Amino acid sequence: MNFLIKPVSFVLVLVLGSLAHAADGLIVVKSNHGVAETADRLEAVLQEKGMKIMNRINHAAGADSAGMELRPTELVIFGNPKVGTPLMQCAQSVAVDLPQKALIWEDEQGQVWFGYNDPAYLKARHTIEGCDEVLGKVNNALANFAEAATK
Repeated sequence: MNFLIKPVSFVLVLVLGSLAHAADGLIVVKSNHGVAETADRLEAVLQEKGMKIMNRINHAAGADSAGMELRPTELVIFGNPKVGTPLMQCAQSVAVDLPQKALIWEDEQGQVWFGYNDPAYLKARHTIEGCDEVLGKVNNALANFAEAATK
């Protein structure tokens, strides 16, 4: 029995450590790259998959322009009307959370993180009914984009 304690404890520390950085409804993935490179990698995979990139916001540059400091923080806004429209048809209020966004930031220890809205959270937040198939596809696509950008 003791031989299971260390591996299980290790897994719990990894999982709970990642969750410590997560806000409600945010899936957070550790990145192996800097903020700018992670965002560049995300943009590349989004373009490859035919997604539309609406904007990329460098919050640290914005803070700098106001004479303030902020660790590297970028937001990439992207989407595809073929996916977003069916979600809005199920619950139009989900439009406030669309297009999709990926937040990439560096924490106090210099670790870079990639966060995005959990489709299950959006389902609950907007009481989305009848769109489980679409939400499943969104979930898989976002997880794949996160992996491509962070690994």
